[in-house]
Amino acid sequence: MRADAAGALRAYAAGALRHDLLAAAIVAVLLIPQSLAYALLAGLPPQVGLYASLLPLVAYAAFGSSPLLGIGPVAVLALMISQALAQAPADVGATHAALVLAAEVGLLLAAAAVLRLDALASLLSVPVLRGFETGAALSIALSQLPVLLGASAQGSNLPQVLGSWWGAQTRWSPLTALYGVTAWLALWLARRHASAWLARHMSAARATLLARLAPLMVLVLAIVAATLGDAGAHGVRLVGALPELAPAIALPPLDATLWWRMLPSALLIALVAFVSSLVVAESLARRDGARIEPRRELAGLAAANLAAALSAGMPVAGSFTRSLLNLDAGARTRMAGVFTAALMGGVLLLLGRPLAALPAAVLAATIVVAVLPVLDWRPFREAWRYSRSEGVLMSAVAALTVLQGVTWALGVGVAASIALLLQRTARPHVALIGRVAGTEHYRNVDRHEVQLTAGVMALRIDESLLFTNARALADVVQQQLAHYRESHPDTRRLVLLMSPVNRIDFSGLEALRALHAMLAAHGIRLDLSEVKGPVLDALRAGGWTEWFTGQVFLSHHHAMLDRGVLRQAQSD
Repeated sequence: MRADAAGALRAYAAGALRHDLLAAAIVAVLLIPQSLAYALLAGLPPQVGLYASLLPLVAYAAFGSSPLLGIGPVAVLALMISQALAQAPADVGATHAALVLAAEVGLLLAAAAVLRLDALASLLSVPVLRGFETGAALSIALSQLPVLLGASAQGSNLPQVLGSWWGAQTRWSPLTALYGVTAWLALWLARRHASAWLARHMSAARATLLARLAPLMVLVLAIVAATLGDAGAHGVRLVGALPELAPAIALPPLDATLWWRMLPSALLIALVAFVSSLVVAESLARRDGARIEPRRELAGLAAANLAAALSAGMPVAGSFTRSLLNLDAGARTRMAGVFTAALMGGVLLLLGRPLAALPAAVLAATIVVAVLPVLDWRPFREAWRYSRSEGVLMSAVAALTVLQGVTWALGVGVAASIALLLQRTARPHVALIGRVAGTEHYRNVDRHEVQLTAGVMALRIDESLLFTNARALADVVQQQLAHYRESHPDTRRLVLLMSPVNRIDFSGLEALRALHAMLAAHGIRLDLSEVKGPVLDALRAGGWTEWFTGQVFLSHHHAMLDRGVLRQAQSD
């Protein structure tokens, strides 16, 4: 065992160590301003974002599965945290409430990992997720506009921002706006053109690296300008002196009222953190062939959030920006995150004092530039063309996020997704099928030229029979049969093609029993074809042989040609 461990360490040192260290050195410096900005966006002191970027990275490395996923504060979660903190009791500080949120998110994700509930990610359908991302990006940009322009307004949704701005004592500060707008313009130009411009004068790899460092250069220039111009004395809001980097390892407040008040928000934050992190991890895995285990991602995120709760941080998740930085900087394993945490701590010891002179408007500019690329209206057009109901759902979630808040948007989105699913599956789709001439293939009579078999009606069940749709099975088949027998009165046998059916629950079993009895009362025999093995095992375990008198055929074509069964049915 020791020999294997020593061999693995030697292989790592010879292969990935150098790449992970280099990536960590690049990423650590770039993530400091981002961590500060997202803490301020959440309504927390800036050092909370830094603490959330240290131990959580180490915890995820121990339990997660993605080699490249960058863990830390993220913009969407920061918006959700900001709105959640408004629900905290008035006598509880924001930092204490954030610790409880992080602890609850960690415990919820840990419970989901233990109970193997990674399938809960499906609660956030693509329309809900896309609508939420777009609405959250707009809300984040709106919430940062007052900071960018030097207004005293604040808020996390459109009505709050506009109402606060209308009654604000300071609606804008020319000098603050100069810092904010200049920084935003520089960051936007760097994002769009720096790499291509630099590539004219150096190698593409070096140009990409320097372009990635452009945000850091903007921050350095802003600090220099603010220091030389004594911006703080002229009314420009600065980040201010950061406390000494010494996150205390301690339990979050054990206040039952606070924990209960934060729980609904923690549930939504945990769900969004897992889904968004899994999407990022799987996207990166497709690029380098890595394998992502959803259950381990739950465990890794749980450990990261618990570490944040114990080290004065805030809820964290996988960040697409951080992850791309890891990828572009050449990271190979999760150890890059551990090195990033260590190097960030060292860098903060050196840069803590200069960061105090950074204008808050410049941090706001970094947030706005980071979230604007999320605004993509193409999915809305595509969803509208493909499914009007899903297009409406996506637009409604985006609008609710901007106008009302994250909790309402996600709650309505999940409820509406479930309602749409129930609506679409409330009646199983049953198709009348016939044989395509000259083949053994059977297709829908409404879509293909087919031949029907005398005395036999063939139906295809196009979905699993579950409690959501099973009750309607007999009614749907009876309607098809009544219409069919108008032109085929000699029908004495019904064959159900079951190949699309992946599962039959107890409600489905009872529906089959009711269908069997109804057909028998009309003198019609029920047969099944192409039943999948696990489905047939479940039917046998349910004791269906006690009442089912038909036959099960391996091939639907053979079922349709079985004249012996037809003669028997006709003689009964």
